[in-house]
Amino acid sequence: MLYRAPVLDDHDENVLQEIESMRGQLRAYLAAQLRWDRPLRRHMAARAVAGSNTIEGYAASIDDVEAIMTGEQPLQAGEEVAGEIAGYQQAMTYIQSLSDAPHFTYDEGLLNGIHFMIQGRHLDKRPGRWRNREVWVNAPGRPDVRDYTAPDDREVPGLMSELVDWLNHGDLDAPVHVRASMAHLNLVKIHPWHDGNGRMSRALSALVFSREALMPPEFSSIEEWLGYPDHTYAYYDVLKEVGGPVWSPQRDTHPWIRFCLRAHHEQAQYAQRLIETQAKAWVALGRAIAAEGRDERVLFALQPAFFNQRVRRSLYQEDAELSEQPASRDIRMLCEAGWLAQRGRARGTYYVAGPKMSPVRSEVAADVGPLTNPYAAS
Repeated sequence: MLYRAPVLDDHDENVLQEIESMRGQLRAYLAAQLRWDRPLRRHMAARAVAGSNTIEGYAASIDDVEAIMTGEQPLQAGEEVAGEIAGYQQAMTYIQSLSDAPHFTYDEGLLNGIHFMIQGRHLDKRPGRWRNREVWVNAPGRPDVRDYTAPDDREVPGLMSELVDWLNHGDLDAPVHVRASMAHLNLVKIHPWHDGNGRMSRALSALVFSREALMPPEFSSIEEWLGYPDHTYAYYDVLKEVGGPVWSPQRDTHPWIRFCLRAHHEQAQYAQRLIETQAKAWVALGRAIAAEGRDERVLFALQPAFFNQRVRRSLYQEDAELSEQPASRDIRMLCEAGWLAQRGRARGTYYVAGPKMSPVRSEVAADVGPLTNPYAAS
């Protein structure tokens, strides 16, 4: 028996409708084939990867995650953190590629394969194989206190078979947000592997969304939202409340679903604001560089700098679809003109916004208030 999805009330249904409305607007933006679609999607994917790994203690900046995703050396992340992020990013890339895979079915081999991508650096922890001993989850910051003890390892094959059957056939009429959240909850509570269960559960949630093919999975993930410290503690608290101290599938899962729906709602708000601000910045920067007679392609270097992201020549070269020589020439010209400023040297070279960016930022500046918790009044 697995943890079961709750019956949604009117408030839940309203939140779902609001999420879908925001997602619909995002789909409309993306369907317009924005020129900055590719760097935006990479940036959102990097935020999700960074968030999920931060929960597990592998913290890296968004800039470093983007560098790792594109085969560049991170500027700050150490070898261990970079390796963990690279493994998780590989798994997420595979998950995204499965969105339109024909004849797709969930099975144990698929889940173990994705787990190996995430945990393959730790062969001593049996990546890609069910655990063969007892495991438990410690209270945050309290290694001497057990918050949850997972089912006996002898029960894992049967429970995973049941979960796979549910993924293929169970609650197919339920909203995807509910199915993805219940997949997440059941996998993290079965805890079928020695390590990596949290990241794998969040990856499975992303896979459920990916298979719906409603919109790019980078815009469906709540991993970034979960990675913020306050949300991470709330995440552990609700898993403890709903899951119980031991495997207890009879418990009420409604608090978990509400927690996840709130996360999706607030993450959709953030994505909507980000796209709107990105569009305003692109237009404002476009006017500024057109007045100087510069090619529009340099916006691929100026746009990230506008948002305080590090600009690297190789990434600009890829986004603007240039060879190395013209890309280097563009970057040098932008530095000389005051649009960019160089930092670092040799392989550690990157670029940030120069003084000429300030008036454009003033033009686009907006008061971004707090995100709205859709359940705050309930």
